[in-house]
Amino acid sequence: MFMAYPDIVILAGGLGTRLNQAVPDTPKPMAPVNGKPFLQYLLNHINAAGFRRVILSTGYMSEKIESYFKNKYKDLELLYSVEDEPLGTGGAVQLAFQKVQTPHFMVINGDTFFRINLDLLFQKHIEQLADVTMALRWVEDASRYGSVEFDRNNRILKFTEKSEMPKPGYINGGIYVISSRFFKAQALPGKFSLERDLFESKLDSGNTYGHIFSDYFLDIGIPADYHRAQTEFHAFEN
Repeated sequence: MFMAYPDIVILAGGLGTRLNQAVPDTPKPMAPVNGKPFLQYLLNHINAAGFRRVILSTGYMSEKIESYFKNKYKDLELLYSVEDEPLGTGGAVQLAFQKVQTPHFMVINGDTFFRINLDLLFQKHIEQLADVTMALRWVEDASRYGSVEFDRNNRILKFTEKSEMPKPGYINGGIYVISSRFFKAQALPGKFSLERDLFESKLDSGNTYGHIFSDYFLDIGIPADYHRAQTEFHAFEN
């Protein structure tokens, strides 16, 4: 059965403290990569995948994002959910959720480019009747991110915190599909972490799944990786 593409929430409100030395006075998603805002590469990928409605969750210097992209980009309708104060990843999603119109919605970190098949992630979520489905990625050093453990059915069992010791593992790639009914049913505070206070706290229900992708992955949160993007993103300039 065909199901319409879900609305997408992009978390684009971060302060970008670590990146500020490389791109001062610029919201992290607007950091230029080969003359284009990083966010533009995400929107190109979303547009090419056939999705049509994006809610940009903004905060720090939100006006720079809105004045650049306005309310439409290519085939995408753009809406804005603006935080008056930092609400954490969960609070930002909860505020943006007021604009979601679909039975499921997708959340994408606005400082990470993970070029997965977005439609495939959504279809896996529907097939598994999941509350939450997240994109997972194998990396040689998971210490910066923390790792994810799951069973043979891809049901997520445990999240392991970041560590000082480098070690390989599967990481949360920063893209999620969430059931709107599930999200609406939660008693959540105004400020909270989506990862710790929702995903981790609901693991006992057994309805959180991961799907593994091996596609290109880059988090521009630190200057070294932001500089990598200047070279590597030439392949994605569509």
